[in-house]
Amino acid sequence: MRRTRFTHAGLAVLLMLGVGVTAGTLPAAADDTPAATRSAEAPASAALLSAMQRDLHLTKAEAEARLAAEQRATTTEPTARRAAGTSFGGSWFDASSGTLTVGVTPDTTATTRQAIRATGASVTTVEHSARELDATRARLDKLSAPAGVTSWHVDPQASTVVVNIAEGKRDDNDVRSFVAQARKAGPVTVEAIPGVPATLAAGTVGGDPYYTGNVRCSIGFSVHGGFVTAGHCGQPGAGVSGWDRSYIGNFQGSSFPDNDYAWVNVGSGWWTVPVVLGWGTVSDQLVRGSAAAPVGASICRSGSTTHWHCGTVLAKNETVNYSQGAVHQMTKTNVCAEGGDSGGSFISGDQAQGVTSGGWGNCSSGGETWFQPVNEILNRYGLTLHTA
Repeated sequence: MRRTRFTHAGLAVLLMLGVGVTAGTLPAAADDTPAATRSAEAPASAALLSAMQRDLHLTKAEAEARLAAEQRATTTEPTARRAAGTSFGGSWFDASSGTLTVGVTPDTTATTRQAIRATGASVTTVEHSARELDATRARLDKLSAPAGVTSWHVDPQASTVVVNIAEGKRDDNDVRSFVAQARKAGPVTVEAIPGVPATLAAGTVGGDPYYTGNVRCSIGFSVHGGFVTAGHCGQPGAGVSGWDRSYIGNFQGSSFPDNDYAWVNVGSGWWTVPVVLGWGTVSDQLVRGSAAAPVGASICRSGSTTHWHCGTVLAKNETVNYSQGAVHQMTKTNVCAEGGDSGGSFISGDQAQGVTSGGWGNCSSGGETWFQPVNEILNRYGLTLHTA
């Protein structure tokens, strides 16, 4: 008889993987993809608030206020974007004011600005439209990037496409050539970062993983019929076993590089639940939908190696240049992660955000981690998120 290591009977076997059992993701052009609306209930438990206090250096009251403000911003964003129309230059959550900020181009009319403010968002002027910035990023996606170029993404606040270069590689001939081509593509700035991104799969070690051969990864989110996870963790048809090495199912679909997502069917006595494991740091979190949190919002991650950590959303639609090839439409965070956390859950409040892909750094010294948005995975495979 399979052992159950949780006090809640409903958590059962799937969560024995250190599972984050839901995912949240949006493709570059799908931020308005319909997602389950947030529950009217409080979006966070006392333990989750405690984790946010620890990782974001907030008081309890500040954490509660921030979650409430982020929920309002997430709800407001699609309406504000539509109000901006072709003037839309991007949006982000301003933690200092607790509001969604919408960037608009200099030629935006007073009527349009007023319509945006009527949604509850604040308005600021930016140099370029989101359409122009996205087109620039798309041109960069067609270039072949050398190893010294780590990633690129649209920064709506700076109204530019940021190309990240590994420290010490700026003068590399291949990097210089890439940057020169990138600058011809549109508004581009270059920044140096201290780490090089790598995927976060790991060899077989103890803990609460799922295994594909001798590779250990983490469950992302439950969907009806299975769970979603990272594509680099396994190829289609590969068998998957749980923390106790009992058989779960097979990879039904997988894409990596270009994307980093996959889904696994669940059977043989295993079942799905709409829960992300808190690892004793926080209470196990119910998943109630997949509304995408804006840039600047707080976000937390659950994984089988480093368990539960929180941070903020730094950028969306970033292209990450792994050694295996570029992966597109990723979301960047300053949440730490380590080997074996791949595929695990990123969640904001009670809303699934995405599955852990890779990053640089670790949970001792810090770093950055990317996730593949969950809504893109759901749309790609025609899956339905399992929600509470």
